[in-house]
Amino acid sequence: MNVPEMFHVKHWLCGFAVTGALVLVACSSPEDVARKTGVAQEGAASAVATASAGAAQAGAVAFEDNAEKDGGSREFAYKWPAEASAIPALTERLAAERDRLLGEQKADWAMALAEFKGEDCVSCKTLSLSKEWKVVADLPRFLSLSASIYFYTGGAHGNSGYAALVWDRETGEGLEPEAMFASEAALQDALGDPWCKALKIEKKDRLGADYSDDGFFPCPPVSDLTLLPGSSNGQSFDRIGLIAAPYVAGSYAEGAYEVTLPVTQAVLAAVKPGYKSAFALPK
Repeated sequence: MNVPEMFHVKHWLCGFAVTGALVLVACSSPEDVARKTGVAQEGAASAVATASAGAAQAGAVAFEDNAEKDGGSREFAYKWPAEASAIPALTERLAAERDRLLGEQKADWAMALAEFKGEDCVSCKTLSLSKEWKVVADLPRFLSLSASIYFYTGGAHGNSGYAALVWDRETGEGLEPEAMFASEAALQDALGDPWCKALKIEKKDRLGADYSDDGFFPCPPVSDLTLLPGSSNGQSFDRIGLIAAPYVAGSYAEGAYEVTLPVTQAVLAAVKPGYKSAFALPK
């Protein structure tokens, strides 16, 4: 099956590792799929771009394409905010990714329907993918976006993941947030210790008496996280969000872990010269 390029981290899923460009693997029951994504009525097939009246006026996009056939179902949703729609080149980029992911899903579904034709296995013929972009920070030069992703390709349960993109209005290009920093090592030096300390506190709060520092899920490096440059003032990046998807910092049952850290002198020192003016210490 095709696997959309959404993540660059290592995920431990359903007892095996998937490395490289991403992945959320088949692990959902039909009930879980129906609960999380809703199932189209039998015989329905649609490709609809929808939005609320307010969102439509603002330019937000909410695209859906769902279908049912031969006892299987396919669900697809892709959304982005009005701030992204205001940038034609960014809109073109997001639309191209949407169309590519949809095409891949349709091809995978056709293969599944053919392979399991006549078999009473709903999960074998069920696919679901949703990706929604939201604004993290909108600065004069940069638009920082985060994407939440849900992906299901059959099995006990689906999974979720995250992505990030910073659009540079000055150059007219999008970049991964990590590209704004000198190196992976520099990011780790600047954020590694505060990230691990904050994660430990969050895990203790979430797990309570069940918390154990047994090393089974050691604190992951910053390179395994989704990095989100944020702002409290709309003028500069003065905080950094870090998200660990399920299986990265804990079990599937624990869900994702998200920590927000302030920009510090160590972070400023790790920023590439060309982007230093976009970062500042919080006031």
